[in-house]
Amino acid sequence: MNYRDEIIRLKKEKNALILAHYYQVSDIQDIADYVGDSLGLSQQAAEADVDLIVFAGVHFMAETAKILSPSTKVVLPDLKAGCSLADSCPPDAFAKFKKNHKDHIVISYINCSAAIKTMSDVICTSGNAKQIVDSFPEEQKIIFAPDKNLGGYINSITGRNMVLWDGTCEVHDILNTEAIIKLKIEHPDAKLIAHPECKAQVLELADYIGSTTAMLNFTSNDDAKKYIVATETGILHQMKKNSPDKEFIIVPTDETCSCNDCPYMKLNTMEKLYKCMLEEKPEIILDQDTIEKARIPIHKMLDISRKLKLIK
Repeated sequence: MNYRDEIIRLKKEKNALILAHYYQVSDIQDIADYVGDSLGLSQQAAEADVDLIVFAGVHFMAETAKILSPSTKVVLPDLKAGCSLADSCPPDAFAKFKKNHKDHIVISYINCSAAIKTMSDVICTSGNAKQIVDSFPEEQKIIFAPDKNLGGYINSITGRNMVLWDGTCEVHDILNTEAIIKLKIEHPDAKLIAHPECKAQVLELADYIGSTTAMLNFTSNDDAKKYIVATETGILHQMKKNSPDKEFIIVPTDETCSCNDCPYMKLNTMEKLYKCMLEEKPEIILDQDTIEKARIPIHKMLDISRKLKLIK
């Protein structure tokens, strides 16, 4: 079966929108209506006027699409496509943590479950986290969840002292300075670009730190011809498409030079994408109370981002 042709046919037949994260396999990225990071994908979901949203990403992303387009059916190719970062912040444990900091507001990174979003005052992405934090007075006490690396980085560049939930993304947290230093020695003409979910020791070595979209834009516009990339391998597809004359070297996860793939993102395949469009399942189901409570902090993020002209 030619899955590409069948997916295109089903997309027209069902008035469907395919959203894909940068970490998806290249075939899925190439067939998607929109490829982006969490901020861009959220905006697309909020503005969708379709009958079916097919989210090629992980579970919390599809949940976010459902929250922003509650009347639209949202499906995910593989329901097991979770997220180590979202899983590192159990709702019951976070609720207790929040009670211990009653005078704090909660800023949650979008890479969290719908349940955590309901306990948040505002959501952020890696692309707008600094601006979201800066939108609050300096004296405002803040809990930042769930990624301690991203929160620590924002603390370092804003001078804040946010209380950090102890969560990490296994894909970024596993990257170590030893492998990076070795690559920098082997490729002295390369610039190191890193996602802010990486450890502080990695970020200290970076020539540029930014979200996946920011890193993509940086490599497209920068004069260098070689980059060491400290994030998930999926982004290389778009980097190579935008800059075919440049070389991109992914930071390996271990001494065997294993690719830095997110095991959850890579659960989605063209076959699963086709089947979920054909059968319109597995469907993301959220109760109305969760949708209404989780929508408030996401809309607040989008409103702040529009005011700051981070999005249109």
